[in-house]
Amino acid sequence: MKIGITCYPTYGGSGAVATELGLELARRGHEVHFITYASPFRLRGGFAERVFYHEVETRHGAYPLFDHFPITLALASQQYEVSRREKLDLLHVHYAIPYATTAWIAREMLAREHPIKVVTTLHGTDITLVGQESSFFDITKFSIERSDEVSAVSEFLRSETLRAFGPVHPNLRVIPNFVNLDEYHSVESPKREGLAPADHKIISHTSNFREVKRVRDVIRIFSRIRRAMPATLLMIGDGPERADAEREAERLEVSADVRFLGRLDRVVELMQATDLFLLPSQSESFGLAALEAMACGAPVVASRAGGLPEVIEDGINGILEPVGSVEAMGRRAVELLRDPAKHEAMAQAAGRKAAAFSAERVVPMYEAMYREALG
Repeated sequence: MKIGITCYPTYGGSGAVATELGLELARRGHEVHFITYASPFRLRGGFAERVFYHEVETRHGAYPLFDHFPITLALASQQYEVSRREKLDLLHVHYAIPYATTAWIAREMLAREHPIKVVTTLHGTDITLVGQESSFFDITKFSIERSDEVSAVSEFLRSETLRAFGPVHPNLRVIPNFVNLDEYHSVESPKREGLAPADHKIISHTSNFREVKRVRDVIRIFSRIRRAMPATLLMIGDGPERADAEREAERLEVSADVRFLGRLDRVVELMQATDLFLLPSQSESFGLAALEAMACGAPVVASRAGGLPEVIEDGINGILEPVGSVEAMGRRAVELLRDPAKHEAMAQAAGRKAAAFSAERVVPMYEAMYREALG
């Protein structure tokens, strides 16, 4: 198949999954064309066979009518041009707004000369936040309805879509996020040098540092761990809440043991060195960061919210507590880190759970959806 993929190219779960999906599809013999306004961050490793990138023009022209460049129309035009020129079979868009909308426009433009199908994957805030804004509700519903096939990354998100929009599509299915186990599989002797002192436990968190991630809670949980034992916290990522997290570390007097590493294209080695991963989010549609940590053998302490309970089994391969339960999360984290046998058992269970979300199991679900879309 010839597949066009549009996603947000910046750091975040939807872009990461879309890029990994495209690379995996190419390995399986399909031809993949990424159509975005910037190269997806996980596509920057160099040449990949059967993978192509088409950049959408975003420069503001001299015409004075536009106060803001109409990027969505430019994207629809590029989706049309690439689909027509490369004879694509379908467009797979990740995130409902605006990508399902632009793909519908491109499909309408192509209808007479080269019919294509549109597949939409819902990732989270396109449904739970953006899509339910009054300004976007109707266009979100319309775009999902007009997609040939639609998937959601978790049962939670599927249910939330039906709750918010009603029976918006007759075949709304769940295809979970996935990991490439060959890349994330935990190594026997992870490289810890330079990350933390030899006697420290390594605690990690990675996100886009937005309010929903509750990064101050990450610092608060870590402070309770730090009071009980030597530990270092790796804060991976960046975003609007970073300054608040830095101030919280200073207030709790743990800033000397907190390392803000910023955005990194590759975090596998850090996850493999991690003893415990913290994800106390307000909500997660799936929790890809948790899955990646688990694939590296790191148990996760997380909120019992959104789709996280579909990935983490409390007390078996991780720890779940209600949103905001900093004391409980900190206490259980300390108990786990103080018990090597329990920690090892939970790390092994985390790896086994991650195997259920391997690329080998999940990518064929996408291929099956494509075949159904194409009839």
